[in-house]
Amino acid sequence: MDEFRSKGGIKAARIAIIANCILTILNVSVGLVSGSYALISEGAHTLSDVATSVIAYAGFVIGQKPADSEHPLGHGRAEAISGLLIVVFLAIVSYEIITGAIHNIIHPELITVPDTLAAIMAIFGIIVNFKISTYIIRIGKEINSPAIVADGQHQKTDIFSSLAVLVGVIVSNMGFPILDPIVGLIIGFLIIKTAYQIAKENIDNIMGKIPSEELIREIERVANESINVNTTHDIKVDYLGAYATVTLHIELDGNLTLYETHKLSHIVQNALVREIPIIKSATVHTCPIGLEYNHEQEIDK
Repeated sequence: MDEFRSKGGIKAARIAIIANCILTILNVSVGLVSGSYALISEGAHTLSDVATSVIAYAGFVIGQKPADSEHPLGHGRAEAISGLLIVVFLAIVSYEIITGAIHNIIHPELITVPDTLAAIMAIFGIIVNFKISTYIIRIGKEINSPAIVADGQHQKTDIFSSLAVLVGVIVSNMGFPILDPIVGLIIGFLIIKTAYQIAKENIDNIMGKIPSEELIREIERVANESINVNTTHDIKVDYLGAYATVTLHIELDGNLTLYETHKLSHIVQNALVREIPIIKSATVHTCPIGLEYNHEQEIDK
């Protein structure tokens, strides 16, 4: 699994970096030649994609490092941290694009009408960004990498911004050149929207929010089916980026020996790690059937 994740992450990062380097050069070059501020803005956006892909890959590599004495649960949260660094880059890029667009709107004499070449580049950008973003998000989900998924979501915004550039070029040539910087402004706000979504997802990750309620139900199912467990309760999941750790309580016959309950708890732990890919480690506490107590209460009380 680790080898599969590593290969998938490397492949996704390489494709994203190469594709965005090409798009950056083309967008800026065509934008300068055709006189489209919106296309130059899109070039700045794709340039940020290169930086964020590098950050996403760095977070992915660090997150792959095994546990050590200082990080007993591993380095999984590095991926979420890299996702937040991507948000910082997006915020800077959106600020530059928005301020530039507002400047051109205030000073319309600086606006030039983009030619047909800008429209062709926008169409090319839509096609490339759709294929690349779809591929990166798919790989990110397959290897369960928040950093790679965040990078793919970032890439996906380029589809809408390229579409906005295309509309802006068409309308500008219909006699409304003011729309070109307005499209640039829209692109800036699209980037802010993406930054917010990525920030929320990765902050939830760092704060330990569980991926879904389905995961809790799956943990209950595996624990209850692995041995003759009466009920499973007090499940707590610590989400660490690409993987999670879990603690839970199971109810067993109170007449079992310490040796027997110890053995059964390990059977449950092994089943959880084996059958649920996202679970990297599990800790099982055993309770006698029928014992009622407050799980929030300190153990010595």
